[in-house]
Amino acid sequence: MDTVRQRFAVCIDNTDYKASLIERKIYEVIPDEKAAQDDLIRITDESGEDYLYHISQFVLVEFPTEVEQILAATSLRKTEIQETGCRTQTAPV
Repeated sequence: MDTVRQRFAVCIDNTDYKASLIERKIYEVIPDEKAAQDDLIRITDESGEDYLYHISQFVLVEFPTEVEQILAATSLRKTEIQETGCRTQTAPV
């Protein structure tokens, strides 16, 4: 079975999107082949919704598997908090 690696991107330009994107922040990329054909990248921005942005506003980055797992888990916890409004106590990583 093939495993799909998480993809991450660092925002390098939030011009015109200052409320939605934070420069130097790592965002998880949501796969979207159709958008990629138009040089767009789909991410969940600061609004908590996924939107398309031009790829030139980001640098795609690769991390060791362990780091990707931690980032994905952090992203999942953030999503759960946004959806439920509940924050749970977690042990430091």
